[in-house]
Amino acid sequence: MCKRRSFFASIFAILFCPCLMISADGHEFNGPYEETHLSRIAFPLGGLGAGMICLEGTGALSHFSMRHEPDIFNEPFTFAAISIKGGTARVLEGPVPAWKIFGAPNTGNGAGGTSYGLPRCERASFYPRFPFATIKLADADIPLDMEVTGWSPFIPTDADNSSLPVAVLEYTFTNKTNAAIAATFSFSAKNFMRIELPSEWGGRFESGDEIKSFDNGYILHQNAPEDKPHYAGDCAVFVDDVNAIIDHCWFRGGWFDSVTMTWKAIENGGTRERPPCEGASPGASIYVPFQLTSHATKTIRLFFAWYVPQSSIRAGSPPQVDEKSCQSDAACCPQTYMPWYARRFKDVKDVATYWRMNCDDLKKKSELFRDAFYAMTAPPEVLEAVAANLTILKSPTVMRQHDGRLWAWEGCHDLGGCCYGSCTHVWNYAQAIPHLFPSLERTLRETEFTVSQNEIGHQTFRANLPISPPEHNFHAAVDGQLGGIMKAYREWRIFGDKDWLSQLYPKIKSSMNYCVNTWDPQHKGIIEEPHHNTYDIEFWGPDGMCTSFYLGALTAISKMGAALGDDVQEYEKLLAKGIKFLQAELFNGDYFIQKITTEGLVAKDPIELAKNSWTVDYSPEALELLKLEGPKYQYGNGCISDGVLGFWIAHMCGLGDIIDPQKVQHHLLSVYKYNLKHDLSDHVNPQRPAFATGAEGGLLLCTWPHGDQPSLPFVYSNEVWTGIEYQVASHLILEGFVEEGLDIVRTCRKRYDGQIRNPFNEYECGHWYARALASYGLIQAFSGARYDAVDKILFIRRQKGTDFTSFLSTATGFGTVGMKNDTPFINPVYGYIDVNEIVCLD
Repeated sequence: MCKRRSFFASIFAILFCPCLMISADGHEFNGPYEETHLSRIAFPLGGLGAGMICLEGTGALSHFSMRHEPDIFNEPFTFAAISIKGGTARVLEGPVPAWKIFGAPNTGNGAGGTSYGLPRCERASFYPRFPFATIKLADADIPLDMEVTGWSPFIPTDADNSSLPVAVLEYTFTNKTNAAIAATFSFSAKNFMRIELPSEWGGRFESGDEIKSFDNGYILHQNAPEDKPHYAGDCAVFVDDVNAIIDHCWFRGGWFDSVTMTWKAIENGGTRERPPCEGASPGASIYVPFQLTSHATKTIRLFFAWYVPQSSIRAGSPPQVDEKSCQSDAACCPQTYMPWYARRFKDVKDVATYWRMNCDDLKKKSELFRDAFYAMTAPPEVLEAVAANLTILKSPTVMRQHDGRLWAWEGCHDLGGCCYGSCTHVWNYAQAIPHLFPSLERTLRETEFTVSQNEIGHQTFRANLPISPPEHNFHAAVDGQLGGIMKAYREWRIFGDKDWLSQLYPKIKSSMNYCVNTWDPQHKGIIEEPHHNTYDIEFWGPDGMCTSFYLGALTAISKMGAALGDDVQEYEKLLAKGIKFLQAELFNGDYFIQKITTEGLVAKDPIELAKNSWTVDYSPEALELLKLEGPKYQYGNGCISDGVLGFWIAHMCGLGDIIDPQKVQHHLLSVYKYNLKHDLSDHVNPQRPAFATGAEGGLLLCTWPHGDQPSLPFVYSNEVWTGIEYQVASHLILEGFVEEGLDIVRTCRKRYDGQIRNPFNEYECGHWYARALASYGLIQAFSGARYDAVDKILFIRRQKGTDFTSFLSTATGFGTVGMKNDTPFINPVYGYIDVNEIVCLD
């Protein structure tokens, strides 16, 4: 029998044990990054689906990805600088990380075209408070305290203002001396919007790229030929200081003339003013001269606003245009991806003007979120894990098409999206958007059930881009489709609109019936027929993981159907059968297993099924294994970390316990016991080892404690995925096993400390991988905080004599909730949260 520990006693023992707040190499969880921990930091700035710029740990800018695709190694020539009159000049960055000097692209030829050879500050520290990040800079020759804060709007429930193609860097200088100081701030850039064109065009086309004037700044512009309209793009760069002096056209010459002359102007403490030149400009600079009396402070805000209204991006099957809906607006159904902001704004000046006028207000609202979020009394590793992965929402992983609907990749390759289509079995894990931006999450459900689902209930688990009806020529994903049913229940309870549910319910029911008929045609209450899943293969026979999804979906549709007056008795009968079978036949006393089955099924043999699979084939050698062990890529008696994933999602959706919680706890503790490794030096991983390797630790996807691992277990089984680490950790914590859950979180975040990996880019099949948003579930795990908008009930965990604060975001507002003096409280700081009752969970 599993014994739950006192939940809050465990938390407070952890919170007040300093040794647990620091990773093995000295980085304090949720604290600043310094020295070697700055090396890999790249913190995304930008809006949801709007592209990004990254602020690095040193203060440099990189990962310029404004054209609707990631460009991970795009670090164009840009730098900010400070020059002291009669003194010296420094680039406003810390030392260049060693890996950039040799090993990064172009370094074998000396890293030409970079600013690495310009003098920069001696020291830097990076302090993240999402969506803000502050870098403190110091140099013995600069008599100023210097810091730069980068941010872009992030306001839960305000999806539009959180989707702006904008960013700002706030440079603050304080005079440390007793004398007045005259200084000049500058920002210089080559035209990073320029596209290098094919050689037959001579590298550019007529009137291709240029730098235009703009109030207190400039516009970096790229024109487009008629046959390539997606080349067009602009970025406005400007300050909010009327004393700004603009050099629109650097010195023109050969070799390194332009940069040489620009730096000479900077280091001499001077400025250079020049209007736009005819044709292409080598680059442009903004100069802001200022004076600081003793101990005075000045902040200069450097704004970015970009506009790339079209793209050449399309994913999935060819889009099917609804001619009737497009009769009144020829542009309403673009054949390639068009960003939401292109319909909201007419050009880059429109974006920049809106940004300039509303920046102060948007900052205050973003600060409300920051302050409420960081008011949580959760352990520091939890705050770090949740906040770090919210940057996924600002990365090119997330897109928002012309009509405002959300669409996403699984992650990002270096130069393009990875694995298209808001993949249902991956985005199952992601818990942030449904709470922070519920209106956007609902568009995912609407796409799944009304666009990607056909008349018999089959869903393609990858949606087309632009969103349109797809071809139905591959397996449905059992976890993705069943997870969508649970998430439809979640969206209804978060949104509170019964009309929305009633409109979608016939499609939800069709989906459920398809799942029953396809994977449980004998109505046993279990997933038995071969079923495609998130491991990109098909499991044969009943297994704990996918049956947990089935029971969760049956629970969800029974509740939704009952609320709408539908007859749900058949679903309830299947649910009862499934619970009985799962607990009696698939639980081995420690954890849930798979019973590999090929006989007595409707499905043809594995060889026939493999003909319709892009991942499974049977060579002569594999056929021999088939005779001995059964189908390839199963887990059998393995202890799979995702073994009760459907029950975790059920908790996240507000469905509660579905089976005996003791058995769920046994499974989770077995996963912790067998699958968590604090040192992988002896672990064999012939698959993708870079996620966790060598002396690093991590939670393995599956192990075989009894030594009966198949010769070819399911794909990826030897790997470590952060999204699975977080879902297991939060599920353990939900069940009262706090130390075990936090051990997993700490082990994960130690790998992302800035030395080898970017702390703000947890990757799997690509950068900024969506599954890592499972980390948001840690908030609910710790606090129990969940708001039900249907019944207007706030649920919260209570432990007598213990005060705590948590963050809560709903469809109408956000704020803090918690317990104080054994009394629950709710404190909305933005919008409102209409609560009729608070239910305390023990």
